[in-house]
Amino acid sequence: MNFSFFFNWSSLKNKSKNKKIIINFGPQHPAAHGVLRLILQLSNEIIEKTDIHIGLLHRNTEKLIETKHYEKSIPYFDRLDYVSMMSQEHAFCLTIEKLLKKQNISKQTSYIRILFDELTRILNHMLAIACHALDIGSMSSIFWSFEERENIMEFYERVSGARMHAAFHRPAIHFNYTVDNLLLQDILKFVKNCYKTLNEMHNVLTFNKVWKQRLTNIGTISTKNVINWNLTGVMARSVGYKKDLRLSKKHNYSRYNHFDLKSFLGVNGDCYDRYLIRMLEMGESLNIINLVSNSLLNTKLNKDRIYQQLFNKNFNKKTNNYTYMEDLIEHFLQWHTGITISKNKIFNYIESPKGEFGTIIISNNTNKPQKCKIRSPSYFNLQFLPQLTKGHYLADLAALIGTIDIVFGEIDR
Repeated sequence: MNFSFFFNWSSLKNKSKNKKIIINFGPQHPAAHGVLRLILQLSNEIIEKTDIHIGLLHRNTEKLIETKHYEKSIPYFDRLDYVSMMSQEHAFCLTIEKLLKKQNISKQTSYIRILFDELTRILNHMLAIACHALDIGSMSSIFWSFEERENIMEFYERVSGARMHAAFHRPAIHFNYTVDNLLLQDILKFVKNCYKTLNEMHNVLTFNKVWKQRLTNIGTISTKNVINWNLTGVMARSVGYKKDLRLSKKHNYSRYNHFDLKSFLGVNGDCYDRYLIRMLEMGESLNIINLVSNSLLNTKLNKDRIYQQLFNKNFNKKTNNYTYMEDLIEHFLQWHTGITISKNKIFNYIESPKGEFGTIIISNNTNKPQKCKIRSPSYFNLQFLPQLTKGHYLADLAALIGTIDIVFGEIDR
C-alpha cells in the first residue's frame, strides 16, 4: 500500500514537470511593438514553439501605390515603418531615378539625403533602445531618448511642414534640395547635446548588472542563421557578418563614400551585442551629421553670396515675367500628370536603420507603376523569431522581441 502510494505520487510529480501550456502573447501586449500576436507553446516556463500571426493591419500599401502617380506614392513610404520615415522615401526616390536612368544627382542633394538618413537612424535607434529598456524594466532611457526624438522631429517639420510623415524627398529630376543655414546650425547644436544623451544612456545601461544579465547570451544567432534566413542590418552585423550597403563599393548610393564611415560588428550575436551596435551606430551617425552639416553650411554660404550678386545684377534689368509663369505652369502640369516611365523593371535598396529596405518597380510606359513590391527588413527579421525564442524562458520573450526592433506598418503591408 505504501509502495503504491509512493509510486503514484512520484508519477504525478513527473507529469507536473513536463506540463504543456499554450498561451497568447498580444496583440495588445505592451512589449509587442504593434499588433504582434504570438501563440506560445510552453513546457513550464520554457518556450518550445512560437506561432506568429501578423495579419491584423491589412494596409494594402503595395496595391495602393499601383493606383497612384509615382510622386504621389511617396507619402505611403512614411507610413510603412513609421519610425524611419525619410529613409524609406529615399529608397523609393532612388528606384524612380534608376528607372529613369538619371542617377547623376548633385552633391548638395546627396548630402541632404545623407543628413536626413542619419538623423532618421538616430530617431529609430533611440526608440528601439528606449523601448527595449522599458520592456525589461529600465525607465530612465525613455525620457532622455524621447527628448532627442522631439528635436529630430522638429527638423522634419522645418523642412517639410510635417512632424512625422514628412513626404520630403522627391526624385531629383526637376527638384533641387535646399536647406536653411539656420537649420544646419541648429542641427550642429543638436549633435553636441545628443552626445551627452548617449553618454547618459551608456552610463545607465551598458555596465548595469541587471541589464547585462537580461541580454547576455540571450537570443544568440550564428552566421549560418543570418545567411539562411536573409537577416540584415544590426541582426546580421551582431554575429560579425560584414554587410552594410553604405560601405558597399558595388552598391554605393548618395555619396556615402565621401565620408570615412565606420560600421560596427558583434562577436556573440546576442541581444547585448545588438544593443551595443545600435549605440555605436548612433555615435557614428552623429559624426556623419556633423561632417555633412559643416560641408553644406560652407557650400551654402558661398552659394548664397553668388545668388545675391546675380540677383542684384539682374534686378535693374527689365526681365520678362512670363518666363516665371511658364515655369509655374510646367511645374503644375508635371505634378498633375506625373512622370511617364518607359517599360522597365528595377530593384533598388538602401541600408535603413532596421536593415536592407528596397523596392521592386515594374513600369509600363505610363505614369503609374504596373507592379510594386516592397522588401522590408522587419518582415525578414521577424520570421526568425520562432527559431530565436526556442529554448528560452518566457521572461526573455520581451528582450527577444525588443532586440529585433520591429514595426508592424512595414510587416503587414
